[in-house]
Amino acid sequence: MENESELINPARLELASVPELAVTRIAQGIEPSLEPGPIIRWLTTPWVDKALAILAVLPFVYPIALHLKQHLRLGELIYLAEVLLLIGTMVSRRIPVRVALNPFYSVLACVASYWGLYLLSVKQTGRLVVPPLVILPIYLCSVFIVFWGRISLGRNIGMIPAQRELVDRGAYRWMRHPIYTAYFFSMIAGALDSYSPKNLFLYSFGILLFVIRSLTEEEFLRKDSQYAAYMKRVPWRWFPGLF
Repeated sequence: MENESELINPARLELASVPELAVTRIAQGIEPSLEPGPIIRWLTTPWVDKALAILAVLPFVYPIALHLKQHLRLGELIYLAEVLLLIGTMVSRRIPVRVALNPFYSVLACVASYWGLYLLSVKQTGRLVVPPLVILPIYLCSVFIVFWGRISLGRNIGMIPAQRELVDRGAYRWMRHPIYTAYFFSMIAGALDSYSPKNLFLYSFGILLFVIRSLTEEEFLRKDSQYAAYMKRVPWRWFPGLF
């Protein structure tokens, strides 16, 4: 559940408080045409951003509490570690410089971010369609990439598209949306592990949501010349050398 591409140039001033937000546009690294309006200035107020981050991660708290009450297997421990990493980076995230106000972007981000939780609550048991040894490498790729991506992204995380610090290191040196790539692998593994027509639709729709989310985020972020340059340096959205 993250806007994993919330980026501005790493050399720019990190905005961490209201006084810093009041410095000149040049010092902030904001192009004149992208100067924030009153709504964005309110959304980028530290306490507002922190409150929104806490509200955004609350739906993930219940699954963690549920897991802690049960016998934890390896898969559950991995999920627990991933969610804790997500919560930690969300509540300590950097203050954005610019936030997308398009209602479609916000609705899409919310639906995509919580789709996995919804899917787990309504999916059918389904049936295994390939040997477990085929699914395991796909699942492990998902686990590796999601941790690699989240650690690379660090505190530059959010839900709706917003400009924070440009991340072009780690996983983001090779692809622009590595966390979404991990999500794709996870959806594929889930569909192969528990196939049914209903489950196939749920997993496929989840992939479609993140494809559209990637495109809308880039439509917003590419208005910044620094991010546009990053897109040229890293041409692959999800799979290096392919897409």
